[in-house]
Amino acid sequence: MRTKRVMMAMLLGLMLLTMIAPVLAQTPPAPSAADIAKFDQVLQPVWKIYNMIKYIATAIALVVLLFAGIKYMMSGSNAADRDSAKNMVAYVIIGLVVIWVAPLVVQLFTS
Repeated sequence: MRTKRVMMAMLLGLMLLTMIAPVLAQTPPAPSAADIAKFDQVLQPVWKIYNMIKYIATAIALVVLLFAGIKYMMSGSNAADRDSAKNMVAYVIIGLVVIWVAPLVVQLFTS
């Protein structure tokens, strides 16, 4: 019974491979200069919106960093407040790195 299932799974896998291989072998046509120009024209407003959001988020992050610094200085001997301020700083820095590095990662995978 078990060998029958294994044989069926192998047969199914072989069938899937024979269906997928021709699809993978086809190469898409190279984009023309007109297609690239259209894509760049569509992409320009998206980049403008992304840049606007990036700079607004950076300004908000600076305000939050200022608040976290004040919270850290005012914490005194309260360890919970100090840890909260440290976590806030860490999360803001991680968020800024993600926002600023995202286009580089996208370019890395698309080229």
